Amino acid sequence: MNTHRTSRRTPLYLGLAGLAAALALGGSHAAWSPIATAAAQDSHGGSHGSGSHGSQDKGSKGGKGKGSMGGAAGSSTHGSSGSQSVESKVLHGHQDAASAAAAEEESSDRRGPQYGGGRSSTGKPAGAGTKKGDVLGDLNVILRDANGVPILDQYGHVQPLDADGNPIPLTPEGDIVAGYEDLVVPVEFSRLSVSRSPDKVLDKSYNEAITALNSATAIATDASGRLVVTVDGTTSTIDSPLENLALYQALLNNGYLPGFVPKDGVSLGNLSSLVDKTTTKGDLLQAASFLAAASDKAGSISDDTVVYTDAILGITGATPIVGTDGKSYYDFSSATYDRSATYSGTVTYLKSNGDGTYTSVTAPILDAVFGGTNYTGTQLDAFTQAADDARAVIEFVHDNPVPSQ
Repeated sequence: MNTHRTSRRTPLYLGLAGLAAALALGGSHAAWSPIATAAAQDSHGGSHGSGSHGSQDKGSKGGKGKGSMGGAAGSSTHGSSGSQSVESKVLHGHQDAASAAAAEEESSDRRGPQYGGGRSSTGKPAGAGTKKGDVLGDLNVILRDANGVPILDQYGHVQPLDADGNPIPLTPEGDIVAGYEDLVVPVEFSRLSVSRSPDKVLDKSYNEAITALNSATAIATDASGRLVVTVDGTTSTIDSPLENLALYQALLNNGYLPGFVPKDGVSLGNLSSLVDKTTTKGDLLQAASFLAAASDKAGSISDDTVVYTDAILGITGATPIVGTDGKSYYDFSSATYDRSATYSGTVTYLKSNGDGTYTSVTAPILDAVFGGTNYTGTQLDAFTQAADDARAVIEFVHDNPVPSQ
């Protein structure tokens, strides 16, 4: 059994040049609708319009398991439960409530004092299955393989984990043995809870992002890899959590951004992978940045967070992995990530002197954000670490603004 770790990505003033060499993913994709896969489109009843519109390692990963969506990773059912008995606590909501929650999350701007490049806890988040829409289920830590696919017990049940990554005993029927119920570890989604919003919410957000990209006379990236567009002489960052989540969904499912047609003369550079209709290293790194921008910058991104979010959004990619539970999962098997290679540059920021004054400091990104600690990894763990590293950079830049010139 493999253990996956999650960390934070830190592209300060680097763009994606270094990133493309750090995270690799092979495989083709199927183009169809901007957001979901073909199977998910059938279940959604429509496509998204296109063209119009710190500790060093990842937090909450500890032990040998990974959080999962009740063993489900969003196929056309958006990740139904793998073991209903383990996932017996079910929350009920409605689309109107989800829309309101999405709006609230969209406007939130949480801050936190810790950076460290990744998760700080050693527990493994696991999860129980849910469906996007009216029925929402509790998501807890479960045992997963290196690609995030749930590892089932001898009776075919997903295996929930405690905070130390140890399997919680189950009965042959899949119930948690009496006395162990309180050991399950819930997965925190924070801003990513908007993934449970109605499809129309992400459709609208995707259209808005694509409209901005198609109207831009210049497109670049900021320190964390978020897209920066210049429209009518005004430069701004696409920092909306909803828009970044919609871009994340579309890019992973398709290998490019459907509807994105740059203006003539606009140079994309390393961002050309967003329109080349082939899944590339750059696509994976950019997707990690999108997920980071959609999440709470003061939180953390774990393997469980990634798999559950993908399940809720119906993300499986063009060549999904089918688990022993019969559900489809995104294939991260070719992903690799090297933090030091990705964040080899420097960052200038204001450092507190402890007496109410600040000094302008220029330091290596690896030191300033990650405490000089490197990370290398593969598969889901690498993708998750890249996403959480990007999140850490967003937090660092937000809380340590560059001195005014």
